[in-house]
Amino acid sequence: MSQITLDTESEQTRTVVNEQERADQQAADRQQCPECGGRVVADDEHAETVCSECGLVVAEDEIDRGPEWRAFDSKERDEKARVGAPTTKLMHDKGLSSQIGWQNRDAGGNSLSSRQRRRVQRMRTWDERFRTRDHQERNLKQALAEIERMGSALGLSKDVRETASVIYRRALDEDLLPGRSIEGVATAAVYAAARQMNAPRSLDEVAAVSRVDEVEFKRTYRYVVRELGLAVEPANPQEYVGRLASELDVSNELDRTARDVLRTAEGTNAFSGKSPLGLAAAAIYAAGRVIDERLTQEAVSEAADVSTVTIRNRYQELLAVYEDRQTAGTADESETDAQSAAAA
Repeated sequence: MSQITLDTESEQTRTVVNEQERADQQAADRQQCPECGGRVVADDEHAETVCSECGLVVAEDEIDRGPEWRAFDSKERDEKARVGAPTTKLMHDKGLSSQIGWQNRDAGGNSLSSRQRRRVQRMRTWDERFRTRDHQERNLKQALAEIERMGSALGLSKDVRETASVIYRRALDEDLLPGRSIEGVATAAVYAAARQMNAPRSLDEVAAVSRVDEVEFKRTYRYVVRELGLAVEPANPQEYVGRLASELDVSNELDRTARDVLRTAEGTNAFSGKSPLGLAAAAIYAAGRVIDERLTQEAVSEAADVSTVTIRNRYQELLAVYEDRQTAGTADESETDAQSAAAA
């Protein structure tokens, strides 16, 4: 009896192994061209699978399982909707829960009666209450709403807000919130996300839209970065130039010249240890003087939210380095031309 059981188990094992080998072989065959044995790749644009070596079309008319979110009006959006909105970290339930719409209409598009409207409103209220099951979800919901509000006020993109929500979720999982306010950690997450996504905002700008004071914000930011080990590099002044140039409505030439001024000053005493936003504002003012597109220090100061004294001190240092490099470059070119002429 024991021998029969062992034989049966061995037979089942061999069957499973054979099926696995057969599946692996089929998968390998699908990845190889039946004509030349080359590697096949998916061409999503033409809904085909083609060989990268000989160009043979291995399969065609494939189903596009990608999203259909591109729409230009509400009608197109309704027509293309298949499975609802994509998941997002900006909602405490990642957007996976159901939601009772605000339209007081039935499935046929007819308006609800007053009695039905009252009933649906009560259902909305209880549905909203049941979406947060415990205090942790209520905490997360409040924090994500705060991140969305500050991101909108600062003009941050959706990618930056998503990154901020991920940072906050990590802080919540690591149990970093006890002893700190929800708004403080949310503010720190927004500031760190903007730095990581190369869309930095100054401490003053973030503190202006936050519901906590600047001292608590800075202390919480340092704590979150240290405990989570976030890779936050020092802000590059060039990342502020585009936004300031847009607010001041300057020419593209001035924008390029300001970036050249900053690149020239990198690694010098005029660059190291200075506020990135102050350097960006000073570079824009200096670039205006270089190309004779004059800006007032008051206008640049107001756009960058730095003092005119800072701009006046920084622009002189940047301009001195820039002019020295330009002079040195012109001298080198003249020497090279002279040597070429002598050789000729």
